[in-house]
Amino acid sequence: MKTSRRHFLKIAGFSAMALASGLAAAGAAEAQIAPGRYVKRDGMLTAKRWAMVIDTRRFRTEADYAPCIEACQKAHNIPDIHDDRNVKWIWTDTFEHVFPDEMNAHLNTATRSKPYLLLCNHCTNPPCVRVCPTQATYKMEDGIVAMDYHRCIGCRFCMAGCPYGARSFNFVDPRNYLSNPVPNPDFPTRMIGVVEKCNFCVERLAEGKLPACVEAARGAILFGDLEDPNSNVRQALAARFSIRRKPSLGTQPGVYYLI
Repeated sequence: MKTSRRHFLKIAGFSAMALASGLAAAGAAEAQIAPGRYVKRDGMLTAKRWAMVIDTRRFRTEADYAPCIEACQKAHNIPDIHDDRNVKWIWTDTFEHVFPDEMNAHLNTATRSKPYLLLCNHCTNPPCVRVCPTQATYKMEDGIVAMDYHRCIGCRFCMAGCPYGARSFNFVDPRNYLSNPVPNPDFPTRMIGVVEKCNFCVERLAEGKLPACVEAARGAILFGDLEDPNSNVRQALAARFSIRRKPSLGTQPGVYYLI
């Protein structure tokens, strides 16, 4: 069936209006969720390449990680659903699951038996960005892999593309599992049908603050500029042996573990 020129232009006009509305919403979301992508603010923390270094010797049990996880959950209004629909930004797992390709069979028992902290690795070569059809997942100039929830259509391609299991899908409305008032009214709550993950606390960096988990760790987690040889992360990596998750994949994770 042929489409008339008038009908075609009418459809094109509506499509352009919808796209413009979507871009406007996305811009608002970026300003709220990922400030610093376009605008530099006075007092904000900046880096050429943000990286995190976790000193695993300072963490021995799940209880040691609890303040970091709690701080993240409160800062980002993460719901606690308590089943397989649970949303996670930062969590713990066993050595075998965290480092499945670690080939050293002679590591000491203490290293292999304790839990390890997991979060988005903010990779240099993030596969999640490549597979997102709407650019809801994007990489900022400072290396942070951020999300625009207004652009997310819930296709979950990013979840399939992420080799670290660092993303969660909202199968139910997460707002129904938050207290009233929400823990942090300054950070937006999400909706059903979108994916979310750790954002390296980009909204706190814009205010001159370190990530919530770093602040709660009291020196056990470092955060700094990987491109600066004098930064705390570079000094720690030069002084101690470190490993990263699944290095053979070529994603170049931005999270390092001191062993």
